[in-house]
Amino acid sequence: MTCNDVFSPLYTDMYQITMGQAYFLNNRHKKRACFDYFFRKIPFGGGYVVFAGLGDLLKLIEALHFSEEDIYFLKQNGFNPEYLEYLKGFRFQGNISGASEGEIVFPGEPILRVEGGMLETQLIETLLLNMLNFQSLIATKASRIRQSAGEKQLSDFGLRRAQGMGGIQASRAAVIGGFDTTSNVYAARQNDVPAAGTMAHSFIESYDDELTAFQKYASIFPDNCILLLDTYNTLKSGLPNAIKVAAELKTKGHRLKGVRLDSGDLAYLSKKVRRSLDKAGLEYVKIVVSNQLDEYVVKSLLEQGAPVDIFGVGTSMIIGRPDGALDGVYKLSSFDGEPRLKISENIQKTTLPGRKKVLRYLNDDCFYADCIASSGEESPDRMIHPFQKEKSLELKGKKFEQIYTDHMREGRILEEPAGPFQIRDKVYKRLQQLPSEHKRFDFPHIYKVGLSEELMQLRDGMVQKLQEYL
Repeated sequence: MTCNDVFSPLYTDMYQITMGQAYFLNNRHKKRACFDYFFRKIPFGGGYVVFAGLGDLLKLIEALHFSEEDIYFLKQNGFNPEYLEYLKGFRFQGNISGASEGEIVFPGEPILRVEGGMLETQLIETLLLNMLNFQSLIATKASRIRQSAGEKQLSDFGLRRAQGMGGIQASRAAVIGGFDTTSNVYAARQNDVPAAGTMAHSFIESYDDELTAFQKYASIFPDNCILLLDTYNTLKSGLPNAIKVAAELKTKGHRLKGVRLDSGDLAYLSKKVRRSLDKAGLEYVKIVVSNQLDEYVVKSLLEQGAPVDIFGVGTSMIIGRPDGALDGVYKLSSFDGEPRLKISENIQKTTLPGRKKVLRYLNDDCFYADCIASSGEESPDRMIHPFQKEKSLELKGKKFEQIYTDHMREGRILEEPAGPFQIRDKVYKRLQQLPSEHKRFDFPHIYKVGLSEELMQLRDGMVQKLQEYL
């Protein structure tokens, strides 16, 4: 099952369906509810997150319905017949608004607002978290690698190390974050992304000698041939044989496209390979490197002057190493027209009540601060730190923009979701507006996110009442 197929609503946690039955049998299933999606911690020790996965999510929600097989499974698990009859006609009829895909977002701010009947908004929770948390994680990792690579080409080589079918969504998110191509042929087709690949050691090993293997491969792909140099010995065997094949192709009117290094000291080897290729008149042959690359390795290679043209990045990007997950959550903020919140002994886990929006304030067109305000407010004159009330920031007279837009109304997508390259362009533009201190890898500056006074008073008042009740 892929993100372009119709997902079963059973792609969820059991408690979503059990709560759904409780809502239904207590006649609360159509009461209006509002949920917020947000995260609390930036992964990779970074200063920002790239919001991704929304396009896939909207398509899945719009098509979501219970099949006969789904209903039968639930019947076998003892669910109420009247509830099951209701689920047969289930379609999401709610509204979804919030940040656009590719937006740069920060901890604590509601990125999406989901509104509708209590049952329908509850049922999509797990799917929403699954899609947005994972793709946002991978897009953020990819953007960090793009930041290191500059204008160099980046190719996603990660499918074989991905978490199962999640590799399809990961390849899409990699492009959103800044990658150019993918080795994942299925994801390339689904997302209209160029597919790219070289060869494996097994092809070379299947012949009695390396030169013959290179020649046979080049005869099949004379204009798209990238030869792997390190099966036996990169400098003593792979490189000389590649130069011979390149010369043979040249005499036939073709050009060797590139060579790949997949082990050893990549900085040292790439310099040696570049000098030998140039000396042989093969300046056009590109050097591809792979093998456990991440943003730090790519940065180090380029700082060492490694003449690399293409980076093939696999495991670290596709699994979001070292974090592996974005801690996004989905919390109820209003029910039946009344604000709701969850309180905690840890103030940072106390949620924000009511319908909200996010205003982004600018300083010379660069991001300055984000203010979370109640949806009915205009532009607040100041914002207050969410957990340290003595800290505030004056906003009066500052230029600002709304980062919320409507994505779905009454269960229907309002605008065809953008493709990954279009979203990548947005990411690039928005990161250009993010000051450099928030983009550095080590100890990035914390971006300011605060609450309007009105929202702060609502939260604190509700917390006080609940504590008095308890």
